[in-house]
Amino acid sequence: MQPSGILETVIYAQDLDAIERFYADVLGMQPFSKLAGRQLFYRCGDQVLLIFNPGATTQPLPAAALPVPPHGALGHGHVCFKASAREINAWREQLQAKGVAIEADFIWPASGGRSIYFRDPGGNCLEFAEPKIWGLT
Repeated sequence: MQPSGILETVIYAQDLDAIERFYADVLGMQPFSKLAGRQLFYRCGDQVLLIFNPGATTQPLPAAALPVPPHGALGHGHVCFKASAREINAWREQLQAKGVAIEADFIWPASGGRSIYFRDPGGNCLEFAEPKIWGLT
């Protein structure tokens, strides 16, 4: 048996206020749930993007009602957002208009799909890519 898909993706950042502003101002995303200093939760299509402050999530919640074990990571993570070729062009323009540097913009040799890479304020590597980079439609 194999998993049927990815339900959530997690990245980590310490300055959640800067992260929340970036995801709202640059990507147009609003959290559907947040806990100050600890976490931001975003819907993205039929998946969820979780952004945790690793300094807070490596410790259990005080009087936690849910038995979620502590977890966290240090360093920069990666999220790839699905986008069509036309959407990638629009995202590139929007990112540049917001002063966000594009680190890479290229066509994958094996698949022909395009990716653009940039960073959020936490240093996480973000990408917009055509699904065909992975042989998906």
